[in-house]
Amino acid sequence: MATGVESKDAGHGHGHGHAVTGDADRKLLSGALALIVGFMLAEVVVGFAAGSLALITDAAHMLTDAIAIVLALVAIRLSAKPPAGGFTYGFKRVEILSAQANGITLLLLAVYFVYEAVHRMINPPEVKGVLVLITGVVGIVVNLLATWLISKANRSSLNVEGAFQHILNDLFAFIATAIAGLVVLLTGFARADAIAALIVAALMLKGGIALVRDSGRIFLEAAPAAIDPQALGTELCAIDGVVEVHDLHVWEITSGEPAASAHILVAEGLDCHQIRVRIESLLAERHGLTHSTLQVDHARGDEIDAHCSDAHGTVHRSITDVGRGPDLASPGHSPAAH
Repeated sequence: MATGVESKDAGHGHGHGHAVTGDADRKLLSGALALIVGFMLAEVVVGFAAGSLALITDAAHMLTDAIAIVLALVAIRLSAKPPAGGFTYGFKRVEILSAQANGITLLLLAVYFVYEAVHRMINPPEVKGVLVLITGVVGIVVNLLATWLISKANRSSLNVEGAFQHILNDLFAFIATAIAGLVVLLTGFARADAIAALIVAALMLKGGIALVRDSGRIFLEAAPAAIDPQALGTELCAIDGVVEVHDLHVWEITSGEPAASAHILVAEGLDCHQIRVRIESLLAERHGLTHSTLQVDHARGDEIDAHCSDAHGTVHRSITDVGRGPDLASPGHSPAAH
């Protein structure tokens, strides 16, 4: 039987876990945006009136919240556009650009506010505790509403999750601010305001690092955290009839939309089509990889060596491939016997 090359996108006819839900997410994010912007403007005025770095820090954080939501809304609209021209995946990764921008903004602001807070710890200014306390309590209520709205959106999107993390961090920040205002009001300890600002900065650092890390993994086309490519190669080689798996790649097109591709060699005399269908079913059912592109060929003696000569990554071979040991590994690659 002649060697056959079969290529199939298993995503055709299957529903992907797309990272956006269209109108529903836009309405929820828009509602949260209105709350954030309205309160942010009031907080800036009160922050300067009270001489509170914590309130000004919170207001700046809320500005990044607003920017994050605006970016999320723009990304949702762009990512919904169908593929066109050279953009064969459409604009799905605009969401990841948005998430990375959110993360970098959080990190830069965190560094600035740490600097300002340390300065105020050394030379504490006069802080009007009652204004800080009242604004902090109102901020908690506003952020609870905004957090509730965004939590109802599709948080499998790293883009929406980035906006959610901004709002959630702000909620914790307002709790710290309200406590600082109460301490200043009851004890006159003005440094409590700077301590609250440091807490807010720490939350910004935590959220920013996570967003930059997760979005960076997608840009670098790393495998989703829940999938180990080496273990997946072992699993595919355990399928009856599979002789070798190489050029195995697993990545995310955008958050919540993983994809895979591989070159599969099967034993001569077996049905390539049938084995390909079994592999696609395994990828979809066990690993959520409904978007897969597989090239399936028959393994013919020394042709295996030719296939491996330029393989990317580990070359996985079935343990039943008797007589073809590690000596067949390509230079620089170590085959995994299974």
